[in-house]
Amino acid sequence: MYKLIALDMDGTLLTSDKTISEPTKNAIAKARQMGVKVVLASGRPLDGMQAKLDELGIAGDNEFVVYFNGSMVKELGSGKLIHTAIIDGAKAKQVAELAQQLGLDCHAFSHQHGLITPKLNEYTHIEATINQIPVTEMSFNQLEDDHPIIKAMIVGEPEKLTASISHIPSIFYDQFTIVQSAPFFLEFLNLDSNKGVGVGAIAEYLGIEPKEVICVGDAENDHHMLEYAGLGVAMENAMPQTKAIADHITASNNDHGVAKVIEDFILNTH
Repeated sequence: MYKLIALDMDGTLLTSDKTISEPTKNAIAKARQMGVKVVLASGRPLDGMQAKLDELGIAGDNEFVVYFNGSMVKELGSGKLIHTAIIDGAKAKQVAELAQQLGLDCHAFSHQHGLITPKLNEYTHIEATINQIPVTEMSFNQLEDDHPIIKAMIVGEPEKLTASISHIPSIFYDQFTIVQSAPFFLEFLNLDSNKGVGVGAIAEYLGIEPKEVICVGDAENDHHMLEYAGLGVAMENAMPQTKAIADHITASNNDHGVAKVIEDFILNTH
Protein backbone atom coordinates (compact mmCIF):
# COMPACT_ATOMS: atom_id res chain seq x y z
CA MET A 1 0.00 0.00 0.00
CA TYR A 2 1.36 3.41 -0.95
CA LYS A 3 1.38 6.02 1.81
CA LEU A 4 2.98 9.01 0.07
CA ILE A 5 2.88 10.38 -3.47
CA ALA A 6 5.28 13.14 -4.52
CA LEU A 7 4.38 15.19 -7.59
CA ASP A 8 6.51 17.44 -9.73
CA MET A 9 4.60 20.55 -10.80
CA ASP A 10 5.48 21.90 -14.25
CA GLY A 11 4.85 19.30 -16.93
CA THR A 12 3.41 16.86 -14.38
CA LEU A 13 0.75 18.18 -11.98
CA LEU A 14 0.11 21.27 -14.09
CA THR A 15 -1.32 21.30 -17.60
CA SER A 16 0.34 23.35 -20.33
CA ASP A 17 -1.67 26.40 -19.23
CA LYS A 18 -0.31 26.01 -15.67
CA THR A 19 -3.59 24.83 -14.12
CA ILE A 20 -4.57 21.68 -12.20
CA SER A 21 -7.30 19.78 -14.06
CA GLU A 22 -10.50 18.94 -12.20
CA PRO A 23 -9.98 15.14 -12.50
CA THR A 24 -6.49 15.54 -11.02
CA LYS A 25 -7.74 17.79 -8.23
CA ASN A 26 -10.50 15.30 -7.37
CA ALA A 27 -8.12 12.32 -7.35
CA ILE A 28 -5.71 14.14 -5.05
CA ALA A 29 -8.56 15.02 -2.67
CA LYS A 30 -9.69 11.37 -2.52
CA ALA A 31 -6.16 10.13 -1.87
CA ARG A 32 -5.73 12.64 0.95
CA GLN A 33 -9.08 11.61 2.46
CA MET A 34 -7.66 8.06 2.62
CA GLY A 35 -4.69 9.35 4.59
CA VAL A 36 -2.18 9.24 1.74
CA LYS A 37 0.34 12.06 2.04
CA VAL A 38 0.47 14.23 -1.11
CA VAL A 39 3.68 16.24 -1.50
CA LEU A 40 4.51 18.78 -4.21
CA ALA A 41 8.18 18.59 -5.21
CA SER A 42 9.38 21.36 -7.52
CA GLY A 43 12.39 23.30 -8.65
CA ARG A 44 10.36 26.43 -7.95
CA PRO A 45 10.77 28.59 -4.84
CA LEU A 46 8.01 28.21 -2.25
CA ASP A 47 6.41 31.51 -3.34
CA GLY A 48 5.99 30.05 -6.81
CA MET A 49 4.23 26.97 -5.38
CA GLN A 50 2.02 28.55 -2.72
CA ALA A 51 -1.05 29.20 -4.89
CA LYS A 52 -1.19 25.54 -5.96
CA LEU A 53 -0.65 24.28 -2.40
CA ASP A 54 -3.56 26.50 -1.32
CA GLU A 55 -5.72 25.28 -4.19
CA LEU A 56 -5.16 21.66 -3.11
CA GLY A 57 -5.59 22.46 0.60
CA ILE A 58 -2.09 21.25 1.43
CA ALA A 59 -1.31 23.31 4.51
CA GLY A 60 -0.91 23.05 8.25
CA ASP A 61 0.72 20.54 10.54
CA ASN A 62 2.11 17.31 9.14
CA GLU A 63 1.97 18.63 5.56
CA PHE A 64 5.20 19.07 3.63
CA VAL A 65 6.65 20.66 0.51
CA VAL A 66 9.90 20.09 -1.41
CA TYR A 67 11.11 23.24 -3.16
CA PHE A 68 14.17 24.52 -4.98
CA ASN A 69 14.68 20.95 -6.25
CA GLY A 70 15.17 19.53 -2.77
CA SER A 71 17.47 22.27 -1.49
CA MET A 72 14.73 22.96 1.06
CA VAL A 73 11.98 20.83 2.61
CA LYS A 74 9.47 22.46 4.93
CA GLU A 75 6.74 21.32 7.29
CA LEU A 76 4.05 23.81 6.37
CA GLY A 77 2.28 24.15 9.71
CA SER A 78 5.27 25.02 11.87
CA GLY A 79 7.44 26.38 9.07
CA LYS A 80 10.18 24.02 10.28
CA LEU A 81 12.84 23.15 7.71
CA ILE A 82 13.41 19.40 7.91
CA HIS A 83 16.11 19.50 5.23
CA THR A 84 18.21 22.32 3.80
CA ALA A 85 21.42 22.24 1.78
CA ILE A 86 22.38 25.28 -0.32
CA ILE A 87 25.47 26.75 -1.99
CA ASP A 88 27.25 30.10 -1.53
CA GLY A 89 28.46 33.15 -3.39
CA ALA A 90 31.81 31.56 -4.24
CA LYS A 91 30.13 28.64 -5.97
CA ALA A 92 27.63 30.92 -7.71
CA LYS A 93 30.59 32.86 -9.16
CA GLN A 94 31.97 29.59 -10.58
CA VAL A 95 28.65 28.91 -12.30
CA ALA A 96 28.47 32.47 -13.66
CA GLU A 97 32.00 32.17 -15.07
CA LEU A 98 31.12 28.83 -16.69
CA ALA A 99 28.00 30.36 -18.25
CA GLN A 100 30.10 33.15 -19.73
CA GLN A 101 32.59 30.63 -21.16
CA LEU A 102 29.71 28.71 -22.75
CA GLY A 103 28.14 31.87 -24.19
CA LEU A 104 25.02 31.45 -22.08
CA ASP A 105 23.25 33.47 -19.37
CA CYS A 106 22.86 32.68 -15.70
CA HIS A 107 20.84 33.56 -12.63
CA ALA A 108 20.69 32.52 -8.99
CA PHE A 109 18.29 32.63 -6.06
CA SER A 110 19.14 34.60 -2.93
CA HIS A 111 16.89 35.24 0.07
CA GLN A 112 18.30 38.77 0.28
CA HIS A 113 18.31 39.79 -3.39
CA GLY A 114 15.63 37.59 -4.95
CA LEU A 115 16.54 36.38 -8.44
CA ILE A 116 20.03 37.66 -9.28
CA THR A 117 21.29 37.96 -12.86
CA PRO A 118 24.26 39.85 -14.31
CA LYS A 119 22.21 40.52 -17.47
CA LEU A 120 18.46 40.58 -17.96
CA ASN A 121 17.41 37.91 -20.45
CA GLU A 122 14.36 36.09 -21.77
CA TYR A 123 14.78 33.03 -19.58
CA THR A 124 15.31 34.92 -16.33
CA HIS A 125 12.12 36.80 -17.21
CA ILE A 126 10.30 33.44 -17.58
CA GLU A 127 11.60 32.34 -14.17
CA ALA A 128 10.59 35.59 -12.49
CA THR A 129 7.13 35.57 -14.06
CA ILE A 130 6.32 31.94 -13.21
CA ASN A 131 7.40 32.39 -9.59
CA GLN A 132 6.36 36.02 -9.07
CA ILE A 133 9.79 36.87 -7.71
CA PRO A 134 11.70 40.16 -8.10
CA VAL A 135 14.84 40.32 -10.27
CA THR A 136 18.02 42.10 -9.21
CA GLU A 137 20.45 42.90 -12.02
CA MET A 138 23.91 42.64 -10.45
CA SER A 139 27.25 40.98 -11.06
CA PHE A 140 27.86 37.82 -9.08
CA ASN A 141 31.25 39.34 -8.25
CA GLN A 142 29.40 41.74 -5.94
CA LEU A 143 28.42 38.79 -3.73
CA GLU A 144 30.44 37.88 -0.67
CA ASP A 145 31.92 34.39 -1.03
CA ASP A 146 29.87 33.21 1.95
CA HIS A 147 26.61 34.84 0.79
CA PRO A 148 23.88 32.16 1.00
CA ILE A 149 22.73 31.15 -2.48
CA ILE A 150 19.96 28.58 -2.77
CA LYS A 151 20.81 27.47 -6.30
CA ALA A 152 22.45 28.83 -9.44
CA MET A 153 21.29 28.21 -13.00
CA ILE A 154 22.70 28.42 -16.51
CA VAL A 155 19.92 29.41 -18.89
CA GLY A 156 19.59 29.77 -22.62
CA GLU A 157 18.09 28.69 -25.91
CA PRO A 158 17.32 24.96 -25.58
CA GLU A 159 19.47 23.63 -28.45
CA LYS A 160 22.49 25.67 -27.38
CA LEU A 161 22.06 24.79 -23.70
CA THR A 162 21.73 21.06 -24.41
CA ALA A 163 24.78 21.12 -26.70
CA SER A 164 26.81 22.92 -24.02
CA ILE A 165 26.21 20.30 -21.32
CA SER A 166 28.89 18.00 -22.76
CA HIS A 167 31.42 20.84 -22.42
CA ILE A 168 30.98 21.24 -18.65
CA PRO A 169 34.26 20.25 -16.93
CA SER A 170 34.00 17.16 -14.73
CA ILE A 171 35.13 19.17 -11.69
CA PHE A 172 31.67 20.79 -11.63
CA TYR A 173 30.04 17.39 -11.18
CA ASP A 174 32.28 16.83 -8.15
CA GLN A 175 30.99 20.03 -6.56
CA PHE A 176 27.33 20.27 -7.57
CA THR A 177 24.20 18.26 -8.24
CA ILE A 178 23.54 19.32 -11.86
CA VAL A 179 20.06 18.73 -13.31
CA GLN A 180 18.15 20.00 -16.34
CA SER A 181 14.71 21.04 -15.12
CA ALA A 182 13.47 22.43 -18.47
CA PRO A 183 14.90 22.64 -22.00
CA PHE A 184 16.19 26.14 -21.14
CA PHE A 185 17.19 25.65 -17.46
CA LEU A 186 20.29 23.84 -16.13
CA GLU A 187 20.46 23.91 -12.34
CA PHE A 188 23.51 23.78 -10.06
CA LEU A 189 22.60 22.65 -6.52
CA ASN A 190 24.37 21.63 -3.34
CA LEU A 191 25.70 18.07 -3.69
CA ASP A 192 23.32 17.04 -0.89
CA SER A 193 20.27 18.48 -2.66
CA ASN A 194 17.92 16.79 -5.09
CA LYS A 195 14.25 15.84 -5.09
CA GLY A 196 15.05 12.28 -4.01
CA VAL A 197 16.81 13.56 -0.89
CA GLY A 198 13.87 15.90 -0.24
CA VAL A 199 11.18 13.25 -0.56
CA GLY A 200 13.32 10.82 1.43
CA ALA A 201 13.61 13.34 4.28
CA ILE A 202 9.81 13.55 4.49
CA ALA A 203 9.35 9.78 4.31
CA GLU A 204 11.91 9.24 7.06
CA TYR A 205 10.28 11.96 9.20
CA LEU A 206 6.93 10.18 8.84
CA GLY A 207 8.28 6.63 9.21
CA ILE A 208 7.37 5.71 5.62
CA GLU A 209 9.55 3.26 3.65
CA PRO A 210 10.69 3.98 0.07
CA LYS A 211 8.62 1.03 -1.20
CA GLU A 212 5.51 2.87 0.10
CA VAL A 213 6.27 5.98 -1.98
CA ILE A 214 5.19 6.96 -5.51
CA CYS A 215 7.02 9.77 -7.29
CA VAL A 216 5.81 11.30 -10.55
CA GLY A 217 7.78 13.58 -12.89
CA ASP A 218 8.70 14.54 -16.43
CA ALA A 219 12.29 15.85 -16.45
CA GLU A 220 15.86 15.18 -15.43
CA ASN A 221 15.49 17.01 -12.12
CA ASP A 222 12.90 14.35 -11.19
CA HIS A 223 15.26 11.40 -11.73
CA HIS A 224 16.57 11.19 -8.17
CA MET A 225 13.06 10.94 -6.72
CA LEU A 226 11.87 8.47 -9.37
CA GLU A 227 14.86 6.27 -8.50
CA TYR A 228 14.19 6.66 -4.76
CA ALA A 229 10.52 5.69 -4.94
CA GLY A 230 9.03 2.24 -4.77
CA LEU A 231 7.12 3.30 -7.89
CA GLY A 232 8.73 5.88 -10.15
CA VAL A 233 6.29 7.22 -12.75
CA ALA A 234 7.08 9.28 -15.86
CA MET A 235 4.53 11.35 -17.74
CA GLU A 236 3.81 10.57 -21.40
CA ASN A 237 5.24 14.04 -22.17
CA ALA A 238 8.44 13.33 -20.18
CA MET A 239 11.98 13.55 -21.52
CA PRO A 240 13.02 10.22 -23.16
CA GLN A 241 15.73 9.69 -20.51
CA THR A 242 13.10 10.15 -17.78
CA LYS A 243 10.83 7.54 -19.34
CA ALA A 244 13.80 5.19 -19.58
CA ILE A 245 14.32 5.08 -15.80
CA ALA A 246 10.62 4.97 -14.82
CA ASP A 247 8.78 1.90 -13.54
CA HIS A 248 5.56 3.08 -15.17
CA ILE A 249 4.49 5.65 -17.77
CA THR A 250 1.18 7.45 -17.31
CA ALA A 251 -0.79 9.78 -19.58
CA SER A 252 0.44 13.30 -20.34
CA ASN A 253 0.00 16.33 -18.10
CA ASN A 254 -2.77 17.52 -20.43
CA ASP A 255 -4.57 14.15 -20.22
CA HIS A 256 -4.85 13.93 -16.40
CA GLY A 257 -1.81 11.64 -16.02
CA VAL A 258 -1.48 12.30 -12.29
CA ALA A 259 -5.16 11.45 -11.75
CA LYS A 260 -4.63 8.15 -13.61
CA VAL A 261 -1.67 7.23 -11.39
CA ILE A 262 -3.68 7.92 -8.24
CA GLU A 263 -6.67 5.97 -9.54
CA ASP A 264 -4.60 2.96 -10.66
CA PHE A 265 -2.19 2.64 -7.75
CA ILE A 266 -3.96 4.23 -4.75
CA LEU A 267 -7.74 4.43 -5.11
CA ASN A 268 -8.24 1.09 -6.84
CA THR A 269 -6.09 -0.79 -4.32
CA HIS A 270 -8.06 0.28 -1.24
